[in-house]
This record gives sequence, C-alpha cells and structure tokens, in this order.
Amino acid sequence: MEIGDERIRYAIDNTEVLRLPTQQLATFGITRVNYYLLTVPVYTELVHPSSKKEETIIRAGKVSAERPRIVTPSYLLNLEGFGENARRYLEVVIKEYGPHAPGLFYNYKNEPRPEALSIVSDPLPVVAGTLNEKIEKEGDMLAAIIKGVDDLWDVSLLKFIKELTEGSIRSNIFELGRRGLLNIDSAGVPMDARLRIEELFRQVERGETDPSMLKRELDRWGLFHEYEDRFLSLFRGGSK
Repeated sequence: MEIGDERIRYAIDNTEVLRLPTQQLATFGITRVNYYLLTVPVYTELVHPSSKKEETIIRAGKVSAERPRIVTPSYLLNLEGFGENARRYLEVVIKEYGPHAPGLFYNYKNEPRPEALSIVSDPLPVVAGTLNEKIEKEGDMLAAIIKGVDDLWDVSLLKFIKELTEGSIRSNIFELGRRGLLNIDSAGVPMDARLRIEELFRQVERGETDPSMLKRELDRWGLFHEYEDRFLSLFRGGSK
C-alpha cells in the first residue's frame, strides 16, 4: 500500500529522539549505534477506550555507519539508484557550487537484533525511563532511544539517522580537513577519494574485493582512463 506524503510528514513530526548517543560518529572507522525504537501499537486506535491497555512496542537493533566519504556533485551524478528529481537537484548544486565542491557521504546499515521486537505492558514514558537507566548503568555511549510511529517505524528510524548525522558532521569535516583529505586535485578529485582508490587496488590484488567494485569507483570519478593500464594489469598478474 502506498503511503501518502501527509502520513510521512505525520511520522516525521511525531518522531522524537529521546536519547542521542553521547559519542559522535567516528571520522575514520565504523560506528555501531544500538537503538531502541519505542511505539504505541497501531491497533490501540481500534480498541474500545474502556478496554485499552497501555502497551509499548520495542524494536531493538543496531545502525552501522561506515566512515564518511568525501564526494562531489559530479561523483553523485554517477551513482546508481537516483531518480530524475535527484539528478535535477544535483545539477542545481553544480551550478551553484561547482561540480567539484566536496561534501560528506554517509552510508548506513540497519541490523535488527534476533529478539528485535517485543511488546511490554507499560506506557511508553515508563519504558523509555527504564531503558535510559539501563543504558546509563551499562555506560553505553553509543545507545539511542527513539519515540516513533508504529506503522511507519522505519521513517522514524531515518529521522534518527538524520539527527545522528547532523550531530557529527562538523567534527567529521574538521578531522578530514586537518588531514588534508578535503583537498581537491586538478582533476576535481578529493585526496580522500584517491586514497580510497589506492586501497581498492590493494584489496583487489589481495583477492578481498571484486574488480568490478574498483571499476565502478573509477568510472564514478571519471578516472578510468587515468588508471586503465594499472587496472588491466591486475588481470595479467603484473600490477604495480
């Protein structure tokens, strides 16, 4: 069933991040955030008021954030999965800031736990308080509690990810800039991307990565012609 824009907006407006991680996303490593997404069961609306029980659904899982990558508008234009509207937006960005303006690209993966979903017979504020005490006791600096909308819990999770990113982006940019990784060369490629390409070559040589992944990355940056001989030598067993 297709969800309308109004319902999406309702989910966004009624999602509240009750507890953000006290530790920001790592600039040079993978960050794994444990989350508890709390919702009032959607069936509550169908129950007669006199027989209502205050219940809370807990969805527990882990969001893994890869280290942020430096990209440019021209690079994003070559990514798969973007529709025509997204391409138009990127073209506007290119006109305003140029094709090689650096930005950060965050890649996330949601990993629900095996015991991901449970229903408890307590009001949501009580459950949130109990979980908060548990997190404090365990000293988990990478734990979050989210109050969401039951039938659109995934939208609620995305809003949390947005806030998590916004809280980390300044420090990530500072760290990357301090190491010179935001610097753009004459080909319009950030230093960070050059280092990633070198790492992909090493991974392919060790048999850890499929060559097609390296080829896609070179194509997205428009650099295959520059690395063509080196890439082809991977298949001749003489890469240098």
